[in-house]
Amino acid sequence: MFQKILTSALFAGFCAGLLAAVLQFVFVQPVLLHAELYEGGDLVHFGADPVTAHPELPGFDAMRDGLSVLFSALIYVGYALILVAAMAMAAERDIQIDARKGLLWGIAGFVTFHFAPAFSMPPEVPGVAAADVGLRQIWWWSTVTATGIGLMLLAFGSNWVAWGAGFALILAPHIWGAPHPDTLIGPVPPEIAALFASRALGVGLIVWAILGALAGYFWQSENQEEAIA
Repeated sequence: MFQKILTSALFAGFCAGLLAAVLQFVFVQPVLLHAELYEGGDLVHFGADPVTAHPELPGFDAMRDGLSVLFSALIYVGYALILVAAMAMAAERDIQIDARKGLLWGIAGFVTFHFAPAFSMPPEVPGVAAADVGLRQIWWWSTVTATGIGLMLLAFGSNWVAWGAGFALILAPHIWGAPHPDTLIGPVPPEIAALFASRALGVGLIVWAILGALAGYFWQSENQEEAIA
């Protein structure tokens, strides 16, 4: 069982991580680098010279971009391990897993790790005011845990008590409220911040859907090979 989990997670996570890196380079990194120009003072909101309003962004950086690819691969292998372990527990209950069902599992993973936390604490560009890092991390992990358990109760619960508890767990962190700074300041235009948040979530949805489909496919393939053997 452990070998199947590890093999499926490595293949699915590595492929999804590479896809995430490509999408980050194309859609997210340019927005992030643009925001860093405001953070560093190269651009000033409502104060830029029209001639220098759109300076060239930093180009290819082997160290930075190479580490981004490595980090992306590692983080999605980690996500895949969690996802495939959950699939293994579902398989123990005779729930069939394949690529199509894995797609739904991937979307659930996106909701758990990306969308639910971002609902009250969206992805932020550099230079914005933020609450204490420790408080943010506690709230983020609490939200991920509550959302994951809540979705599990909604998906596998057999009565209204379980479903109600699932909804309550998903809503609880947002009713409690995410930690935010007392004052909202930052040099980056809100349009860039909004574009960064939307693209980060969009990329997350695409990659998690692919991750789920791949995890389901590799899990099914491992089971078929085991049955033949």
